[in-house]
Amino acid sequence: MMRKFVHNLSSACGLFLFLLLATIPAARAQQPANAPARDIHARVTETQVDSSIPDDPAVDKMLAVYSPKVHELDVIIGKLKGELRKGGIGAGSLGNFVADGMRAEAGLKLGKHVDLALMNGGGLRRQNIGEGELRARDVFELLPFENALVTLDLTGEQLLKLLVVIVSSREAQSGARITYISKADRSFQLESARLGEKEIDPKAMYSIVTIDYLVNVGGERYGVLREGKNMRPLNITLRDALMEYVKSETAAGRDIKPNLDGRFVLDRANSVISGEAPPK
Repeated sequence: MMRKFVHNLSSACGLFLFLLLATIPAARAQQPANAPARDIHARVTETQVDSSIPDDPAVDKMLAVYSPKVHELDVIIGKLKGELRKGGIGAGSLGNFVADGMRAEAGLKLGKHVDLALMNGGGLRRQNIGEGELRARDVFELLPFENALVTLDLTGEQLLKLLVVIVSSREAQSGARITYISKADRSFQLESARLGEKEIDPKAMYSIVTIDYLVNVGGERYGVLREGKNMRPLNITLRDALMEYVKSETAAGRDIKPNLDGRFVLDRANSVISGEAPPK
């Protein structure tokens, strides 16, 4: 690693010197005709970067700080049976995986049932995770931001407003069963929604988990979240929560699988079908 660092540094210095020398003729051409000539003295040496160059203790010391963190990324935390993919409304099976993990871990933290989890699809920074061993690196690449979990309570009326946003923005969610329609302009519209098998009571209170980013920076679209009561940070990042979820599933002998459980259902009879790809 040190030799690669030295090689890159040497290459950068060489490139800088090459560019500097290349500009000398142009610079001299821009001088007035009667300007006195100036001699430029430059000397270039070349050093072969190979195994004959001893390691630099200062560089080794600097890299030693980061070495354990790099190794931690390769730790196997679970097994994925099938491919997780991001696509379509709800961010596909990848969005379902993250939202399910959020809701499960929030429930453990609170010691009670959480009705709905919301995650924005734009925060999922990988398009897919292939079948096989799940490593910490996969979760870091999927969720590179320091977003943290926060819970709050919404009335049923507010929850329905939030579900309208979830459908129109194609966000990921866990807990609701949503029927929607597609329109001629390829937008989506909420038609009906339940929580599990239960109808949503406009006057009842429901527990929601999401990320602090959507509450604090989500803009006017997510203003309904800021109307919630009993807002509470769970003091865990989304990334750590998802890794804990994978580890707990693994400890229970369960593989992670793509879960397309009908949480989003397109009402084709009342929709303008535009070729929108179904969730995967």
